[in-house]
Order: sequence, then C-alpha cells, then structure tokens
Amino acid sequence: MDNDKGKVLITLARNAIASQMNISHPEDVDDSVDWLQQCGASFVTLTKNDELRGCIGSLQSYQSLADDVRANAIAAAFHDTRFAPLSRDEYDKIKVEVSVLSPMQVIDFSSQVDLLSQLRPNIDGVVLEYAGHRGTFLPQVWEQIPDKQSFLNQLKLKAGLPVDFWDSSLKIQRYQVSKYHE
Repeated sequence: MDNDKGKVLITLARNAIASQMNISHPEDVDDSVDWLQQCGASFVTLTKNDELRGCIGSLQSYQSLADDVRANAIAAAFHDTRFAPLSRDEYDKIKVEVSVLSPMQVIDFSSQVDLLSQLRPNIDGVVLEYAGHRGTFLPQVWEQIPDKQSFLNQLKLKAGLPVDFWDSSLKIQRYQVSKYHE
C-alpha cells in the first residue's frame, strides 16, 4: 500500500470515531473503491501524548477493509477495556494509526530456542495460542520490547500464561503490517 492509501485509511478511522461523537468531519472518503472493498484485517491504535489510548484489531480478514477499519477505530476509541471511552475533549488530542495485516504464517519450531531464533524483531507481529489462551503483539511492539525473550515472555503474559510456560503444542503465527499514522 502507498501513502495515499494510508491517508484514506487514517481519514476513514478518524471519521468513524467522529461520527460516534457527533463531531463533523470535513474530509469524506470514497469507500467504494476496489481496494477498500476487498477483505482485509486491520488494527487501529490511538495514542495521546505518545501514550497508548486504545488499540483494537482483527487478526483475520472477514469483512471489507473499509468496514474493518471503521469497526476497529470505534472499538479502540470506545470499547478497549483498558481505558475509559474516548471523550470529546480528547478527540483533537489523539493520533490515529492504522495497521493493515498480511495473511498469517504458521511458525514451525522444535523448542523455545528454535522459536526465538525465527522471530524477526521490527518485522513480525506474533500471535501465540494455547488451550483457549491467545495474545498478539503488532510489529510495533518490538520498539518497546526489542529483546526476543522479553517479547515472548510479555506475549505469554498477555495471553494469560506464566512467563516460564512452555508446551510443544503452542501455536505461533507471524504476520507483517503496512502501518500508517498521523
């Protein structure tokens, strides 16, 4: 995707939030264009003063990219359980980031050491699944947790597993993103 598409995605996300708050948004987006109507998975991340303010997304494509971005923008602003719903006063203070995900790729590994050797910092987003537990980190999380072992440990915690947990039946997938931000 190119920067023009990124501007469209950011506008689409911001407009969805504004509409929920009955705030007028001067820029309209033609969401009937082909690339927005194709199935796509996205995450919308909101920050305020460079701090996370909400982040919700889809790991699998199941609706048009336009609908996915809208739904995730609204969810990040109003339904991220880590935060109170976004207030009108905050609207002009947030920055919007949209990440469009590639298809998932299963990582085959024989041990935790093997898995760690296959992780690619600043490239891969990672999904960890085990017996009903699931967590993901976008590739952007590598900026805060650059060490592979620490990254994996924090992902285990996010999935509700202990840091020292290991089982050979863990399912690990990777994905990449095209990221756009204000």
